[in-house]
This record gives sequence, C-alpha cells and structure tokens, in this order.
Amino acid sequence: MNFLASPKPSRRTATRLLAAAAVLCAAPAAFAQTVPKTVRLIVAYPAGGVSDVVARALGDRLAAQMGVTVIVDNRAGASGAIGMDAVAKAAPDGATLGFSAISPLVLSPHLGKLPFDSLKDVAPVASVMYSPVLLIATPASKAKDFKALIDDAKAHPGAVRWATSGPASLGHIVLEQLRAAAGVDITHVPYKGGGQQLNDAIGGQFEILSINASPTLSSHIQSGKLRPLAVGAPARLDSLPQVPTLGELGYKAANINSLFGVFAPAATPSALVAKYNAEINKALATPELRAKLTATDNVPTGGTPAAFAKEIASEFESNGRIVKAAGIKAD
Repeated sequence: MNFLASPKPSRRTATRLLAAAAVLCAAPAAFAQTVPKTVRLIVAYPAGGVSDVVARALGDRLAAQMGVTVIVDNRAGASGAIGMDAVAKAAPDGATLGFSAISPLVLSPHLGKLPFDSLKDVAPVASVMYSPVLLIATPASKAKDFKALIDDAKAHPGAVRWATSGPASLGHIVLEQLRAAAGVDITHVPYKGGGQQLNDAIGGQFEILSINASPTLSSHIQSGKLRPLAVGAPARLDSLPQVPTLGELGYKAANINSLFGVFAPAATPSALVAKYNAEINKALATPELRAKLTATDNVPTGGTPAAFAKEIASEFESNGRIVKAAGIKAD
C-alpha cells in the first residue's frame, strides 16, 4: 500500500527499517561482492496472477543482465506473510530474494503476530511498482461519478454495498478511510479473494467494488459492464485518463495503492543489496519490462533501498493508526 499523505514515521520505526536497508556493512568485501550463480526469487503470491507474471518478467531481465539463473519459488498464503517469512529465514548470502507487496510488512503486523519481525528481519532492496486500486460501480449502482456515489450513500445510509477481497484488505482500508472522511454509512461486503467478487460485480450483487487493476478488470471496463468512478494512485492512469484519483477528489488519506518491491534477508551484505538494487533499476528502465507493467495498469517505480525503507516505515506507522481507529480485525 502506498499512503500518499502518510505522516512521518516515528524515529524508532524509521531507524529500524533503515538499519535493515543498510544491512551488515561489516561483511567481508570479497564475499559481499560475489553474486551467486543461482538466485531464488520467492514470490509471495500464487502462480499465474499479475504479481507472479511481473516477478517472472523481472527475474528474466535480471538473469539476462547478470548472467545468473533465477528460479521463481511461489510461496503464497497469509496475504503474503508466508513468502516474506521464507525470505526472512533464508541464508543472507545473496542467493535468496523476495517479491511482494509491502502489506505483509506494514499491515499484517497490526492484525496479528507474525513469525518474523517485519521491521528487522528483511531488508528492502528496491521498489518495483505500484498497483492502483480502482473504485468500480456495478450495474446495481446508478452513480455516474464519485460525487453521485457519496450523495447516494448520504441519502440512503447503509444501502450502498461495497465489496472488497476481505477484512483488512487494501480495499477495506480504502473503504474505512472514505467512511471516516465523508461521514457516510456504507455496508462492507467482504469476500475471500478477488475472483468471485468480480463475477458478482458483473451480476450486480452489490453497488461498489474496490479492486486492484488487472487485465480481466480492464476488459470488463472496456466492454461497459463495469464503470470506474475513481482510482487510488499518485496520478491518473494513462489507460483511464478521465477517471480522477481519490486525491484529486479531496480524499488524500484514501488515495492508496499496493506498492510492490524486492526484499532480501536482513543480514545480506550491503554490497550485494546495492548490486541488486542497481540491476533492478536497470531492468525497470527497459521498454520490455515497462510494457509488461503498464499493460496491466501497474506503474514502474524504482529508487534506492533507503528511499524504499522510508516508505515502508511511513506505511507501518500509518496503518497502525488506521487499524486501531477503525477497529479492523483480520478474518
């Protein structure tokens, strides 16, 4: 998730994340600069999804650039926490990286105990992309734009039904932020995952759906079966230039999206972290990988490990406040 209006993280949290990003600089220089011949890329999601497709495309680029073999290892479950736990417990020799949204590090810890310390046991290597969150009107809704949606919710408290992929999901966080900011009573309809909710959206089983961008969603929007009312993103999407961001509409706290990146075990030598960071940024600059991302409405990011760590620290602090204020519980 990327909270664009996130307040500054506490000094304690920022210090812990930056320490993880810096990793153990005291490692022997010769060891630190040796890139393993085979690299395992743990993907915290099932094979076949958008995040898996992007991770595999990134792995292919890194293999070509670095002359190594990249093996993708899908470790799905617990909203990404299973995969990130595997990264945290891997040997810190540069042979293991992880690809995940930052939610297992910044949201999951506020919902229950994890088998690893999200602020200490993994090192941010590079931000890769953000995945926008689209607010979609289904055939059950008469709202032609976002203002009409809010007006309808105010006029008919509890009548507007809003589907998400489950309690404590990103879509649920968006809903809670809008509830608070707009002062509206909207009924939450939690699903378990995204497939069924998209089918039910087309069938008009509820009025509003908050969901990450995907090729399937795009096809339903293009066919006119679903109508986008707003998007959670730093800027409007090239594919939907007429759809405003929630920030433009005056809801900065709700203007959130999924931020994805690459991680390593916390004690991975700093020279290797820097090497992987440089190669990932190089890969993100290639037309081939950028086309793979933008084709699914995901937006390439990149940047330094320190900048990525600061974003994670800020998200961690923000999510803690949101979860507590809204009384959000994991399913």
